[in-house]
Amino acid sequence: MKNSPYVYIILMVFGIFVGLSGRCQQKLSSYSGNWVQSHTLFQYVDPLEKVFPGDKLFADREALRNAVRGGHANFQYVFRCNEPVDNLNIEVSTPAMEGKQLGKPSAGFIGFVHAGRETPLPAPRDQLTPESSFYPDPILPADPKEVPPNFSQPIWVNIPIPENVEPGTYKGTVSISGNTDTTKISMEKEFSIKVYEPIVKESSLWVTNWFSLNNWQYMNGGESVEKYSETYWNYTRKLANMMDKYRQNVALLSPLRLAEYTVKEGPEYSIDFSNFNKAVDIFMEAGVLGKIEGGHIGTRESNWSSPFVVIVPVQKSDTLELEKFSISNDTAKVFYRQFFSELMQNLETKGWKDIYIQHLADEPIASNKDSYIEIARFVKELIPDIPIIEACHTKELNNTVDIWVPQLNFFANDYEFYQKINESNDEAWFYTCLGPKGNFANRFLDLPLLKTRILHWINFKYNSPGYLHWGFNQWRGEDVYQETTAINKESGNVLPGGDAWIVYPGEGKIYPSIRLEAMRNGIVDYELLKRLAEKDEAYAKELSRQIVFNFTTYEMDLDEFRDIRRRVLEHLSGKPIPDKEEWGM
Repeated sequence: MKNSPYVYIILMVFGIFVGLSGRCQQKLSSYSGNWVQSHTLFQYVDPLEKVFPGDKLFADREALRNAVRGGHANFQYVFRCNEPVDNLNIEVSTPAMEGKQLGKPSAGFIGFVHAGRETPLPAPRDQLTPESSFYPDPILPADPKEVPPNFSQPIWVNIPIPENVEPGTYKGTVSISGNTDTTKISMEKEFSIKVYEPIVKESSLWVTNWFSLNNWQYMNGGESVEKYSETYWNYTRKLANMMDKYRQNVALLSPLRLAEYTVKEGPEYSIDFSNFNKAVDIFMEAGVLGKIEGGHIGTRESNWSSPFVVIVPVQKSDTLELEKFSISNDTAKVFYRQFFSELMQNLETKGWKDIYIQHLADEPIASNKDSYIEIARFVKELIPDIPIIEACHTKELNNTVDIWVPQLNFFANDYEFYQKINESNDEAWFYTCLGPKGNFANRFLDLPLLKTRILHWINFKYNSPGYLHWGFNQWRGEDVYQETTAINKESGNVLPGGDAWIVYPGEGKIYPSIRLEAMRNGIVDYELLKRLAEKDEAYAKELSRQIVFNFTTYEMDLDEFRDIRRRVLEHLSGKPIPDKEEWGM
């Protein structure tokens, strides 16, 4: 059978189509690469810089981190595309040097949280005020993510530095991939970590972030968690592990509120410390406990300026309720004589007495100091060997406190007094909370991250061996991501965004934040400065002075901060300390 001319025509057209198709595919691949370059941004950004959704321009910096063994190296990248992107993925290679590797990297997407109320005045000169009032903070899992068009999505990378690795420069890569409606996106960036000689193990700086064990519903799908149930202790263990990971070494646990009581005949109680002991065991096993911070036994009688009273369990029909009593009341005295006697026996049996410190009543001020002193003298008679620790607004406490913890502004105002405390057998830490504001360092969402890290340079410069904050996970409200501020309905005091928590709840999980990362790095900085001071105290103090000029003035240029920290690392790795005339160079 002869071939029809139509067959030749069809074959010829098909051949032309295949050829054109191949050439078009090659061109499309080339155009796709060009499209990605012209329509997307994937750039390294200093991890101390907060990236907001509308940001478009970023300083061009080398992706190089200087790290110490036992510490961590953080990297931040920003991804942006002018079209919607689906299934954005992150992959990070393990940094290596001549076949040797650092720890396994982790990556996450930085989420944005809302701060609906402005931080009350006075405002700092470097306050961050995005129009949307959304701030970058939680580090969320790196699950495939959708990114809206023209939205700058920050990416966080963390690499642990094992204590036993060889110093040197390690290299790795961060890769992203995703899809638009028309194009596949694939981009890769290289980073370097220079590991220096020093090894930082346990922290000598005392760090406590007060936490709640009573709000596990935020991790439990909104469902309440029965107290002391298996789920309750499981979530407590997750919290303790997170605290240890971020170098918290003091835990506020209340034997008064964790104990269970039975009232016997007369004024005597049966006191069971089993739940307190289990909580301490959990934090001990996690590695948190350098000190057990015994919870407060007292509170204000009513308003802020009212006298302090103590809490006593009282039998009410079929239940025990905690009621307020003056310390001069016989009911209170009888209870606390027994309570502290049995608590000391319990601590000695468990081997914890030497690391136990006791709170009495939070933040005494001038108008209620006398009632505080009365409680303190009574308690000191009962437990003379246990240090009393207190966050305080006044120094007029007749030396009833052993570990003073003034708010940072009070520490600054009365620095001469607290310096003498630290030169004695007692200690003066400092704390921040909803205050101080203005230009003081703190950890609010609307402050640069460097101000959170600098808190522990302040510890070093002003010889303060401890830091306290009240809000590790004090979650409140319907959605802790949609609103991070709160207001006192009586006084109108605003809890600024970032004050009440520095970690975030997931389903059965706890997520860290970029502020918590900055805090951990600051704690490591403190240890490095202390070590440099052992070699040359004057030089270490001078370098810290070039970052912390005074209590409210700091070096806020990131490159300058990085340079001074690098000098600390170099001198701890064998580089000679320069002559004094060259210290400012």
